[in-house]
Amino acid sequence: MSDSAKDDRSTSGRQATIDRETAETKIHVALNIDGSGLADISTGLGFFDHMLDAFTRHGRFDLTVKAVGDLEVDAHHTMEDTALAIGQAFNEALGSRVGIVRMGDACVPLDEALVQVVVDISGRPFASTNFDFVGRQIGEVPTEMVPHVLSSFATGARLTLHVRQLEGANDHHIVESAMKALGRSLDFAVRIDDRILGDVPSTKGTLTV
Repeated sequence: MSDSAKDDRSTSGRQATIDRETAETKIHVALNIDGSGLADISTGLGFFDHMLDAFTRHGRFDLTVKAVGDLEVDAHHTMEDTALAIGQAFNEALGSRVGIVRMGDACVPLDEALVQVVVDISGRPFASTNFDFVGRQIGEVPTEMVPHVLSSFATGARLTLHVRQLEGANDHHIVESAMKALGRSLDFAVRIDDRILGDVPSTKGTLTV
């Protein structure tokens, strides 16, 4: 895709479709960054669907995810590959990143839980997460997979991600707060800043190399 096409997409029609298939999973993702929070999620893992639904609705994205994985083994491959594919969709839909705000920060409560998420659409994949889970499992989802999902998403999206649990005693509330905060921080970071239309918000002049 040409740079000009990427530039056009950064201000309108920021959409992408990713199909990822391996011997372990088959993933289809369709993303519209400039959506209204419409979620159509099916991964075979009820709580993971709930995580992605919260992310989508509070990020005001439109997201379709259809995932079939080797759940007879465990949840790992399905969750990892789905997160990578969603990240890849964001990376592709954002194109050259021209005119975006770039950074976003959100702190979201859910009853006793409070989680902060900070993102930088930097072109440099990195994730730092800090959770203090009570148990090992939420439905079919191992709590150890939550940081891995976030890291996989950051890798696919080529962004910097920091997640901090500030409060929380209920694992469901903690994860839901984190996913809502991720959606809200990204919603802000991907917005177009009318003051820098045509420019990439980086001293390097690029966020894709």
